[in-house]
Amino acid sequence: MRIWQQPISVELLTAAGADTAITHLGIEFLEVGDDFIRARVPVDRRTVQPYGLLHGGVSVTLAETLGSCGAAFAAPEGHRAVGLDINANHLRGTTSGWVTGTARPVHIGRSTQVWQIEMTNDAGELTCVSRITMAMLLPR
Repeated sequence: MRIWQQPISVELLTAAGADTAITHLGIEFLEVGDDFIRARVPVDRRTVQPYGLLHGGVSVTLAETLGSCGAAFAAPEGHRAVGLDINANHLRGTTSGWVTGTARPVHIGRSTQVWQIEMTNDAGELTCVSRITMAMLLPR
């Protein structure tokens, strides 16, 4: 079942993220499905911590980007999505390549949405699981 209440595409998501942390970190939107959004982040000099692993905060940034975009486009026109809470469990370190995140809704309600984001490395191994809760603000 298609969950989007507003027009959504990789091109629209990419344009919305121009000149933000999204482009600074090299995050690329890859795919929009009926009930998911997929994007990836490079593991390179911009995104690693001093020990050469993908920085945990970058994983959380990818998760928040995907969950926030998902909530915004799954909401009726004029509603705004703002983050209430995010958590992340870092399961496997990554030192090269890409980490790809896929966000799917757990709950789409009138006043809140909950999204789960699973991130994998190039070998398809789970690197991080995150969950974000979004408050849905009514139009002004």
